[in-house]
Amino acid sequence: MGAHRGTPEGHLKRSLVLTGQLALTAVVTWFIVDRVGLSFGELRGVEWRADPALAGASCILLLLGYFMSAALWGRIVVDLGGPALPARDSIRMFMVANLGRYVPGKVWQITGLAVMARNRGIPARTATAAAVLGQGIALAAATLVGLGALVGGPPEIRRWGLPGAAVVVAATAVGLVPAVFARATDLWFRLARQDAPSTLRSVHALRWLGLYVANWGLYAFSFWLLAASFGYRGGVVPVGSAFAAAYVLGYIMIFAPAGVGVREGFLVAFLTPFFGAGPSAVLALVARVWTTLVELFPAAAFWLWQVARGRETVNGGGGAGE
Repeated sequence: MGAHRGTPEGHLKRSLVLTGQLALTAVVTWFIVDRVGLSFGELRGVEWRADPALAGASCILLLLGYFMSAALWGRIVVDLGGPALPARDSIRMFMVANLGRYVPGKVWQITGLAVMARNRGIPARTATAAAVLGQGIALAAATLVGLGALVGGPPEIRRWGLPGAAVVVAATAVGLVPAVFARATDLWFRLARQDAPSTLRSVHALRWLGLYVANWGLYAFSFWLLAASFGYRGGVVPVGSAFAAAYVLGYIMIFAPAGVGVREGFLVAFLTPFFGAGPSAVLALVARVWTTLVELFPAAAFWLWQVARGRETVNGGGGAGE
C-alpha cells in the first residue's frame, strides 16, 4: 500500500511531487523564454504606464466574460435536466465557487459549486457534470480561438499554423459525430472521476461550443484592449488569440499549477514578434495579475454578500434557502 496522506511518508511524497512539478515548470518556462531571447536588461527598459480608460474597459470586458462563462454553466445545467436559474444566481454561485481555485487542492471549486447548487434544488451530480463539461468545451473553444495566433502570426509561425489549424478544425468536426462524441465524453468524465450524464447529446455540445467560442472571443478582445492600454497595438486577431493559445498550452502542461510560468512563457513567445521580448514579458506578467484580480475581487464580494445574507436569515429565523 502507498503512504497515507496523514503520515510523514505521505507528506514527504507530496513534497517531492510538488518540488518536481515546480522544477519542471521552471525548466519549461526558462526554455520558452530563452528561445525568444529575453534578458533582464530588456525588462528594465520597458515602461509600465497604461491608459486608464483602455485598461478599465479591458477589466469590464474580462469581467463580462467571467459572467458569461458562469451563465453558460447555468445553461448546461438546464440542458442536463436541472432546474433553470436566473442568470444572476448562476453568476453568483459560479464566481464564489471559483474562489476554490485559490485554495490548495483541485476539488474545492467543483465541490463548492455542487454544495451551493444543491441548496438551490440542483442535484449535486448535475451541477458537477455541468462544470466538468463546461471546462472541457471551454478548452476546445479556447483552442479554436487560439488558432488565430498561429494563422495570423509572423511567417515562421504561420507556416506551421495553417496545417495545425486544419487538424484542429477537422478533429473538432469529427469529435461532434455522435458515436465519437459519446466515447470522448465518456473518457473525459472518467479522467474527471465523474459519471457521464445519460441525457448528453452531441447537438448540445455544438450549441455550447458556439457559445464558448463567443465567450473566448470576448476574453481575447479584452486582452487586446489591455495590450493597447500599454501602447502595444498589434492586430486584434494575432494578439487577442495569443491569450487563448497560451491559456490552452498552459492548461495542458498539467505539471504547472494553474499554468503559472508556462502560460506566461508561451504568451511571451507569441507576442514577441509584434512587441519585442521585454514588452511581451511585462504584458504577460500584467495579464496574470489582471485575470486574477478581476476574478478575485467580484467573487469575494459575492461571497461576503452571501455570508451576510446567511447571517440575516439565521438572526431573523427565516426558512431554508433563498
